[in-house]
Parts: sequence; C-alpha cells; structure tokens
Amino acid sequence: MQDNITDDLDVLLEVVPPEISQAIRKENHGGDLLEVVLDLGRVPEARFLKGEVTLSEREIAQEEIDFVVDRVGDFTTDNRAGIERTLHRISCMRNRRGSIVGLTLRVGRAVYGTIDIIGDLLESGKSILLLGRPGVGKTTLLREAARILGDKKRVVVVDTSNEIGGDGDIPHPAIGRARRMQVAQPEFQHEVMIEAVENHMPEVIIIDEIGRELEALAARTIAERGVQLIATAHGNSLDNLMLNPTLCDLIGGIESVTLSDEEARRRQTQKTVLERRAPPTFDVVIEIQDWDHVAAHMDVGKAVDALLRGRPI
Repeated sequence: MQDNITDDLDVLLEVVPPEISQAIRKENHGGDLLEVVLDLGRVPEARFLKGEVTLSEREIAQEEIDFVVDRVGDFTTDNRAGIERTLHRISCMRNRRGSIVGLTLRVGRAVYGTIDIIGDLLESGKSILLLGRPGVGKTTLLREAARILGDKKRVVVVDTSNEIGGDGDIPHPAIGRARRMQVAQPEFQHEVMIEAVENHMPEVIIIDEIGRELEALAARTIAERGVQLIATAHGNSLDNLMLNPTLCDLIGGIESVTLSDEEARRRQTQKTVLERRAPPTFDVVIEIQDWDHVAAHMDVGKAVDALLRGRPI
C-alpha cells in the first residue's frame, strides 16, 4: 500500500542530545520509530512499532530538556512546537510554574500511496470522517488526501498545530498544491474553518482532529454550503462516536423520542427510543483499524439508524 516514505529523521535527531541521538540510530533498524520521550529525572525512551526501548540508563537532566527546547520552534498555547519545513511534532509537559519538564518528540512522515485504499471515495466528492486511536495514521492519510485532491480541486487545509503541513510559513511538499491556513490557537479552529469557506472559495476543506462542539457545528455549516469535508476525530468506531455527546452531531446527533402505542407495537420496541436527529454531516465514516486495514461505512445515516435499532451493520 505504501510507495514512498519521507520522514526527515536526521533533522529530528539533530535537536536531541548527541548521546540519545546515537542510541536512537542504533535501535532504529527498521525505520519504524514513532516517538521519543524525554522526562526530567527519568531514563529516555523510544517507542517503536515493535515496542518501547530504553535509550540510556542515565536519567534526563534539565540541561538536556533545554538542549531540545532551544533547537525547536516556539511552543504555542497547546504546548506543541515543530521544526521548520518538517512534519515532526514536539509536545511539552510543564510544571506548575510553567517550566518545561517533559518532551514527546513524534516522528512526522509523509507516506505516499497510503490513500490508494480509499482513493475512489475521495474522488466521489463525498464528505469523509476518519476515525482511529492516536498514532494509527489519521494525519498521514489527511496529508496524502490533500496532495491527491489538490491536483484536481481547490483544497484548503485548516492546520491547527501545523501537523498536516509542517512547521513554518511554507507548507511541506507532502500536501502538494493544497493551500494551508494556520490557526493561531486551537480554540479558534472553528472560526478559521468558516473563514476558509467565506474567503477562499475551496471545493474541499481538510481538518485534523475535530474535538469541540463549535468545530462540529462549523463542520455542519461547511457541509451545508456544498463543500467536501475530509476530517479526523478520535474514536475507535462509529459506536464510540454515537456515545460522544460533543461529536455525535457529526453523524446526525442522537435524541430520545416517544412513540405512539401503535408505532411501538409495529416496531416491537419500547415507547421511548433513540433516533437520529438530523442528516449526518459526513456521508462516509472510515474506521482506521491499523496501518493496513480500514472499515468503511458507506452510508452513515443508514449505519447509525441500524445501530440504534440493534440491527447488524
């Protein structure tokens, strides 16, 4: 499924202390490094697909935390930073005084070819929501979707933490011809989503991590204006999304309805049932199970109705 992988790993390794950098190179035989964890007073760890590896028996000192912080971009209000013209993400943990005491350095990869498995759905013009747990590859798919669709349509990427297009003002080549709107603070993402539609006439809008109610409402507004949406949300499956009070509006919303005696008898159910409140914002939901398997719900409205009535989907 994968044609080519670009990860700029050498650039990331230049911002960590040399001793840790050498240990990472020694362990990263298969090129499957996911992230590096540096916590004050603890031993450094690297997380690979195969599991976690301790990089040194020596505990991390404040000087080593500062070494990294001095070599990456500025940390924004969501405690994330990047390295210019790369896709790497550096997240920090702070103490109560605001000082940085922990770092997570996640490797950002452009994986060309990953979108082929759902290429026909992208080309259909339907709005698509990608679901999956953290680290399963949602953002990588979004990046590839931006590149593929950007060759044929007007695509705007709403990039909240510069995760899709990389750090700096010039977006990474991985998003192709798609344009990128940066978001100053995560809480303003919904405003930038609406601004993108009103100011730049996109045919497709790409958003990473819809997680707030205002963003869900903005997504509905965009979909109702006839713009194709490609977005991600945290959650393992459609069932999870239905139970999430903040995000269930993306699939039409769920409400309690009281049926008449006659209708309850006809359905052979209780008088009070759960029903879908409105048409779904997204036409298709794709559950990313792992890097090689997805489950696609081609008609979200029918799938939600079936789940609410206890039918198999």
